[in-house]
Amino acid sequence: MYTTSIDIRVRYAETDQMGFVYYGNYATYFEIGRVEALRSLGLSYKTMEEEGCLLPVVDFHIKYLAPATYDDLIRVETTIDILPTSKIHFVYKCFNGDKLLTTAETTLVFMNSETKRPMRCPQPLLDKLQSFFM
Repeated sequence: MYTTSIDIRVRYAETDQMGFVYYGNYATYFEIGRVEALRSLGLSYKTMEEEGCLLPVVDFHIKYLAPATYDDLIRVETTIDILPTSKIHFVYKCFNGDKLLTTAETTLVFMNSETKRPMRCPQPLLDKLQSFFM
């Protein structure tokens, strides 16, 4: 299992009329978490795309437990909990301090950019993750 975290400051534009983070913005927070999790492994979405691998989201589940508000500093924890195959699964938790705000999961498929067909997880990513799953 591999876990990273990143802090995100809630911007005013991300809140709704009630002053809470608009629910759809959590998908963006989780994307930031995914991108930074790969970056922390020494890989990047951009490089993977340049090398012919796309990563569309095929499944997304979220549970809202408590709201975040403008100027809160939230921590997004991102976990790769299963060694990837042709899919990669991420688990997320958003916190405001010690308070759990949301839990979520996404599944993405490794897709060949030319054929638009599923492909195996790129070997460089597997190599980086292997030691976390022994």
